[in-house]
Amino acid sequence: MADSPLTTVLVTGAGGRTGQLAYEKLKQRAEQFVARGLVRRLESKQELGGADDVFVGDIRETQSILPALQGADALIILTSAVPKMKPGFDPTKGGRPEFYFEEGLFPEQVDWIGQKNQIDAAKAVGVKHIVLVGSMGGTNPNHPLNSLGNGNILVWKRKAEQYLADSGIPYTIIRAGGLQDKDGGLRELLVGKDDELLHSETKTIPRADVAEVCIQALQFEEAKFKAFDLASKPEGQGTPTKDFKALFSQVSARF
Repeated sequence: MADSPLTTVLVTGAGGRTGQLAYEKLKQRAEQFVARGLVRRLESKQELGGADDVFVGDIRETQSILPALQGADALIILTSAVPKMKPGFDPTKGGRPEFYFEEGLFPEQVDWIGQKNQIDAAKAVGVKHIVLVGSMGGTNPNHPLNSLGNGNILVWKRKAEQYLADSGIPYTIIRAGGLQDKDGGLRELLVGKDDELLHSETKTIPRADVAEVCIQALQFEEAKFKAFDLASKPEGQGTPTKDFKALFSQVSARF
């Protein structure tokens, strides 16, 4: 039997905390994948080691991301607008911090236009599968995340998810719970829909597990044309998830 060709995968947002994990996981599986990363700034490329497989481009400008996508089989979208805390907040005085988005980097520009550009570019070059990481909470227009910096971040993320679902490209939409900087592979993962998990005790998940699910989704037909919420049981409860085919098989929702 001839070896099957490697799958070339582009991770956008590879300079972010979850994107970096996904890029590194792909690099560690060189027998299966050819990894690529896309970052917005040259400094981010240097932080990832400066390899030739890390491209610098701006998702708000379709032309600048096409070189990274040429010849790619799959795309993992991990770009997201990032709210920043306004200076001067003193936690000792109570009250809540205020947030803002940098000019040009509002959720509408990053999570909607930027993701739409990625989907359009991927379609144009023949990408066969797109994994998009969003966030739980999108069924509630009054979710507190939407008020951060008046960005309506979940509204714009949801719009991009719908655009992907309507694109005709095989997709997997992962709406992650609260992201934790903890080790992956140690927890039982839970899938749900319509934000049901937000009303449970289990509404968080390590970033490393989200990155792993992104990569596993590329390997199973059961993950295609599906959208699901993703969280995890606390470490030590349940059995750590190893059978990802079974996990994806639990999902029936297309959006």
